[in-house]
Parts: sequence; structure tokens; C-alpha cells
Amino acid sequence: MITYKYKLYRNKRTKKFETTTSICCNIYNHCVALHQRYYRRFGKHLNTYVLQKHITKLKKQSKFTFWKKVNSQCIQEITERIEKGYQAFFKHQNKRPPTFKSKAKYSSFTLKNSGWKDLGENRIKIGSHIYKYTKSRDFIGKPKTITVKKDQVGDWFITIVAKGETSPKSKPKTGKSAGFDFGCTTFLTVSDGTKIESPLFFKKNRKIIKKASRSVSRKVKGSNNRIKARKHLARAHRRVANQRDDWQWKLANHLVDKFDTLCFEDLDLKGMSREHGKKVSDLGFAEFLHKLDCVCSKHDKQMVKIDRWFPSSKTCSDCDFVYHNLGRYARSWVCPQCGTVHDRDLNASFNIHAVGASTVETESVSPALVGCLH
Repeated sequence: MITYKYKLYRNKRTKKFETTTSICCNIYNHCVALHQRYYRRFGKHLNTYVLQKHITKLKKQSKFTFWKKVNSQCIQEITERIEKGYQAFFKHQNKRPPTFKSKAKYSSFTLKNSGWKDLGENRIKIGSHIYKYTKSRDFIGKPKTITVKKDQVGDWFITIVAKGETSPKSKPKTGKSAGFDFGCTTFLTVSDGTKIESPLFFKKNRKIIKKASRSVSRKVKGSNNRIKARKHLARAHRRVANQRDDWQWKLANHLVDKFDTLCFEDLDLKGMSREHGKKVSDLGFAEFLHKLDCVCSKHDKQMVKIDRWFPSSKTCSDCDFVYHNLGRYARSWVCPQCGTVHDRDLNASFNIHAVGASTVETESVSPALVGCLH
């Protein structure tokens, strides 16, 4: 399954999506209320298929006739989404069960096999209307589902999930592997001596975002000026997110072109975000790892993660001595056993590469250690 995202042309017909999402929100909240009421009365979980039959009966009543404006498979997807939410809650108790949503926050609906048709080129038929979208690239395979979603700015997007044979496009093998250490001062420190700095897009645009945020807070709630100011703020945040995504995709492709095996440390990124705040969110470590994993699987490369509890920064890469008294903010240190002077991040990348490469069974991969501060 491959997902493709396209932006719809803005016209008067896209306003009909507002009605659809409003009805979907009404159905969603009604289903959540039924789940809660059923559990309070019987102490059991409400079956999805029983709920779908119940909704079919409700649509015949005069009170719920407006539900017929929404495709039946769209309603089925809503009940399945709620079911997945409850299953995740039962499996992981730290997650919240599905709760009620306001119409302002409910901004998408999904169509499966019916209710839409791809007309080729950059046209798609949703319901009884034809819409155009910016087709930046052709999708491969047979489209299975589409999701129509509105962002905070007010622009509508379609997400097409296509099923097809996606054989990995192998890039030329370089025979090299490397270890990578994340850091707050330096985004990535590579075991070949390279240091990659992050542009910190949120920090660069902080003045614009701060000014736009103040403008929103000064406006009267419910006024048209507040809506305009809120969209201006959302547009600034979207610009930062797009810049970060573009930079991370380009960096992921560059690293995959350069190395065959990439070794990383499995860090507690959520804990780092709670401790260091918005800077970790601006760096986007988790987003980058997800993109890199996608690029590696696409081009038949390998990404290895080592245990997060391995003391990569405190272990001497020469004699394997573990310096437990290493300070948290010390950027360099001297090994008490062998006397080697270490750069904290570079030494960690050496150790990550050594442990990660040892788990790879392919003998053709050779270390790419060319720079050393010893």
C-alpha cells in the first residue's frame, strides 16, 4: 500500500465538503454516545456490525434522514475507526478511548470502494461532482480508498491509498556503513567525522509565528478578523512544517545514497521532548527516523537500531572503558584508562556504529571511519 497526497483546487464546490464533514461528525458523536451508554448498561463492548445495522435503521427515521447524504461506506469507516480506537485503548491503557469531537476539529471523511471515481489526468469524481487537484506525480497501482481532509488554513487535500507491487528500487551499493548520534547542538554526528547541523526552521520563523499568535489573541472570539488571523497563524506553521519535511527527505535520500547500513540509537524521543521542550520538536528526530526508514526500505538499504540503554557516550571507543562520572553537559572528555581525548558526540557515533555493524551478518559492509579526534 502506498499513500499519495494531492491538493484540491479551491472553488465553490469544495464547500459541499463542509456539509459532509458536519454530518460525519454528528454520526461519530452519536456512535461514541451509543458505545458509552451500552457499556454503562451491559458492561460489554458494542459490536461494530450490530452498530452498523442500528445506524441503517436510524437512517429510515425522519430525525436522521439527513444521514443519507453521506455514503454508506463512509459511515462504515467511522464505526471501524471508533472500533480501532477502543481496541487500542484496551491494548494500551495509557491511551484515551474515543471521545466526542466538535465540528471545528472534525475535518475529514474516507470513501472506500464507492462514492468516488478517478477520471484520469488530474480529475476525480466525488459524489456527483468533479474536482481537480494538483497532480504532482502519478500514483502506482490500483486506488483503494480516498480521504478528503481540510487543514487548519482551510485548504482541502485528497489522500489516495493505492495497492500495487512495489519492488524495491536498489541504489548502487557503496559497501559502507556508519553510526549516527543525535544531539541538541548538532542534529547528526556521523562516525566518518561529518557533523550535520539542523536549520531549526521553527526558530528562524519564531518572530513571524509570535507576531501572528499575538494577533489572534487580540481579536474578538467569533469575529471574522479572528478567523483571518487564525488562518494566517496556521499558514505560518504549515510553512515551517513543509520546510522541515523537505529538508529531512533530502537528507534521508543523501544518507541512503552514501551508506548501505545506517546505525542509530533507539532513544526515548518522547522523554527528550518533555525534558528539552520545543527544540526537540523543532529538530524532529522521530519524523526523520520514519522518513529514513521509508527511504531505506524503498531502495533496499538497511537501518539498524541499538538498545537505548547502551552507554554510547560514556564508553571509550578505544579501550571500552565506561566512564560513569561523565557530566551531562560535557562536550569532550579524557579516558582515565587509556588517556584518549574524546569528542562526546563523535565517540558516541563510533560506539553506535560498532554495536550496530556487529549485528549485521553481511560481510561486504565495511566501516567508513575516516576521521578521528584521537
